[in-house]
Amino acid sequence: MEYQILVLDLDGTLTNSRKEISETTRNGLLKIQKAGKIIVLASGRPVNGVAPIAEKLEMNRYNGYTLSFNGGRITKCSTGEIIYNRTLPPEVIRPIWEYARTVPGLDVISYSDTQIISGIQSNQYDEIESKNSIMEIVTVKDFPSVITFPVNKMIISGHPSVVKTVIVPLQEQYQDLLNIYLSEPFFLEIMPRNIDKAYALQKLLDHLGLTAENMICCGDGYNDLSMIKFAGLGVAMANAQPAVKEAADFITYSNDEDGILHVIDLFL
Repeated sequence: MEYQILVLDLDGTLTNSRKEISETTRNGLLKIQKAGKIIVLASGRPVNGVAPIAEKLEMNRYNGYTLSFNGGRITKCSTGEIIYNRTLPPEVIRPIWEYARTVPGLDVISYSDTQIISGIQSNQYDEIESKNSIMEIVTVKDFPSVITFPVNKMIISGHPSVVKTVIVPLQEQYQDLLNIYLSEPFFLEIMPRNIDKAYALQKLLDHLGLTAENMICCGDGYNDLSMIKFAGLGVAMANAQPAVKEAADFITYSNDEDGILHVIDLFL
């Protein structure tokens, strides 16, 4: 099978511990794009958080795509065209915020075009998202009255021991409306139903006239599981969560050891 598409998670996969792409990996990605391969950046980050990396990889010059919000939106880099976009049902925002407020230590966040909006009390985990997304955090008193525009996702953030207590209750209450899953032990993703990275990638494959067998997907986190299982070749980083390694067809070097370059050298 000749692989045509390389799908890359960002944090912990493409970027190293300093949130940078090594020059050798960047050069490898430029080389395969010049040869006609398609790169897709598939991240939980909002659009603004993915765009700087797409620019660094010159994806606007080639046939590259960004998949942001864990699959909520697909954008073609060369034109800015939105290929696919799904947003949360507005009626779930207030009850989820009100429920999260009853559990000490949690915050609820979502995104405007330029800011992360914190609905309870910003915490150290929100700061991680702020740094990754290159967006400032703004805390508001009445979160639902501020989120009056369509949003692709919300996150409940907090210490893993606290976050895990709300997973099942929320999943049971909203099983017909939402996808609710961990992307990190401290991030509970609240997404439209049936939206994850694999679902969105199928939409992109339909658009391109290709199949999952033409695709390599690389990741390290829980939110990468669906696409790693879905791909023709699912790749876990050496630094990946154990469940991701178990699901993968191949385990490459870590994100600090140019693991993506190793995949390029072996399979592309």
